[in-house]
Amino acid sequence: MQEKHLFEYAVLRVVPRVEREEFINAGVILFCAKRKFLECRYLIDEAKIQAICKELDLEQLSLNLQALQKICAGGKDAGVIGQLDAASRFRWLTATRSTVVQCSKVHPGFCNDPLEALERLHETLVV
Repeated sequence: MQEKHLFEYAVLRVVPRVEREEFINAGVILFCAKRKFLECRYLIDEAKIQAICKELDLEQLSLNLQALQKICAGGKDAGVIGQLDAASRFRWLTATRSTVVQCSKVHPGFCNDPLEALERLHETLVV
């Protein structure tokens, strides 16, 4: 039997007007230390976002979410934060912020395959 691995995840939220506290789930970040896995998936649902804020710059939102993917991947292209170990990058990505892109609280789970868990969570919580 395959061993289950502890993972942590947070939901990426688009909060167009922070003062209104309305948000759209846009993605998921998943970290599994034992498998050395840190990735995120996102989807920009323009119709949903524009339903609560027509003025949001969707191109800038896309750039911000792409930056999160780069940080997950790590390396020099991800700047100073990208040089940190995966656990530190995950903690930085999921830190509380008052910006247009925010994360939910971090939640735990167990999985056999972190990529499969990420895709399932993305499908369930975002798509």
